[in-house]
Amino acid sequence: MAISELDRAKVIIEALPYIQKFSGKIVVIKYGGNAMISQELFDAVMEDILLLNLVGMKVVIVHGGGPEINTMLKKIGKESRFVNGLRYTDEETMDVVQSVLCGKVNKELVATINRKGGYAIGLCGLDGCLFEAKRLNKNDGYDYGLVGDIVRVNPEVVLTALEHNTIPVVSTVALGIDEETSYNINADTAAAELAKALGAEKLVLLTDTRGVLQDPGDESTLIHVIRPQEVQGYIDSGIISGGMIPKIQCCVSAVAGGVKRTHIIDGRIPHSILIEMLTDSGAGTMILEKEER
Repeated sequence: MAISELDRAKVIIEALPYIQKFSGKIVVIKYGGNAMISQELFDAVMEDILLLNLVGMKVVIVHGGGPEINTMLKKIGKESRFVNGLRYTDEETMDVVQSVLCGKVNKELVATINRKGGYAIGLCGLDGCLFEAKRLNKNDGYDYGLVGDIVRVNPEVVLTALEHNTIPVVSTVALGIDEETSYNINADTAAAELAKALGAEKLVLLTDTRGVLQDPGDESTLIHVIRPQEVQGYIDSGIISGGMIPKIQCCVSAVAGGVKRTHIIDGRIPHSILIEMLTDSGAGTMILEKEER
């Protein structure tokens, strides 16, 4: 159905107060999931990020690269292995993770943004000691290999890029401070820690689900707003389960660390970032301490 010129104008007017509110503010977007493997969704995410940048928001992209890593490991005849949802990372796998994330994926994202008229720079956690980490030890009896636990974020290199109206694109490899190694970092965790260190206004996690659903089998039961104090009850009842638990925990940690609003949104929906950030309806679940006037 064709959209009238009046309807187009209404869309712009609806976005205006959000643009005014968030212009000049830092927004951290964790990019991954289906949006990384579908060309249509990839293009939509890049266009969303460019538009947010053009209207004055300071956008930081933190990305994973699971599918690309799996493909490269398969090419060298190495099986991907996961322990409690985290990629087991031996030295050979770490070499692949670092080359794929910091090289191939990161530079492809930077090149795409620049071709579309933006100005992006690629960074990883090694640059400027952005992410410093120690070997992850959950005291649960499992060995995760070279998976890291971030102990310090030094955001100066990102802040410098933002001061020059540049879009930082950050891959999640960290500098080991307990061993002479790089560490593989979960992208959701890295995005949350970076958002806190930057004093970001928003943290947005792109996922492969609508958000948190009251009924996991019914996407119409999306829970639009969750308070941090409600999270444990949702976990205990089974409404939040599986891979959604660490995502929610990252959002709660970010809110506790001063990020005003966090969002878990559906990366399968084209332009879901704009829908969530610039419309009244939104496109996912928002986790925040309190509404602002």
